[in-house]
Amino acid sequence: MARIAFIGLGIMGGPMAGHLARAGHELTVYNRSMGKAKSWAEAYGGQVAISPAKAAEDAEIVISCVGTDDDLAQITLGREGAFRAMEPGSLFIDHTTVSARIARQLSVEGESLGIHSVDAPVSGGQAGAESGRLSIMCGGSEPAVTAAKIVMQAYAARIVHVGGAGAGQTTKMVNQICIASLIQGLSEALRFAQAAELDIDAVFEAISGGAAQSWQMDHRWKTMAQDEFDFGFAVDWMRKDLGLALEEARANGATLPVTALVDQYYADVQAMGGQRQDTSALVRRLTRA
Repeated sequence: MARIAFIGLGIMGGPMAGHLARAGHELTVYNRSMGKAKSWAEAYGGQVAISPAKAAEDAEIVISCVGTDDDLAQITLGREGAFRAMEPGSLFIDHTTVSARIARQLSVEGESLGIHSVDAPVSGGQAGAESGRLSIMCGGSEPAVTAAKIVMQAYAARIVHVGGAGAGQTTKMVNQICIASLIQGLSEALRFAQAAELDIDAVFEAISGGAAQSWQMDHRWKTMAQDEFDFGFAVDWMRKDLGLALEEARANGATLPVTALVDQYYADVQAMGGQRQDTSALVRRLTRA
């Protein structure tokens, strides 16, 4: 069992930290909202710290799951950041979806302090975090990822080492590129079926066992048909992620015309008030016949 500092107890981080506590690890937690940290500690035990640096004191492993590049930089490299308190030989695991640039920066900063770093964004959403069935894509050295796997298995169904520092983040961008175009196709297919006055449940039964099958179809077809979007991965978060992918594409020379188009479609959904709705709300742009 390890002494772990967990920073960021949102809808993803809170359940992930909970799995670690249930596995028997000794946790100290920090959250920008102190009330959320105290509520988590009441539910799972452990200690509450007043800053990332305080949380990281004496920790063998520091795990973060925050919001943006700026949030990650603040909780690691800021005046009260975790890197100021971490000991040489300790391990830093970041589950935030951020740019590959900051992942590489933290790897370099960590190496200068003797800290091993792993960028480990996740896929599976809130449901995956709560069930402990996340897919994790890891960037970093082989020894660092091997050590990280030991604790990440508490909340993961799949852990893959995809390359060096930053590779985890670029792989997450690949994941989001795939999802964005898939949801757009699913939206068009659903509206087409409705316009044709087909039995939506029968259509699902007919096509979900063939080449059209996907996680999005299995979990979102019926809720999209019923205009239910108050759950899941928010449109705002998807736009953040697609923005990271488009920025990285400008740097590496890749061409993402469909991704850029769907990103603008999501901007339309935001303008319709769907900022915090599930990404499947993309179907709202397409009117029913």
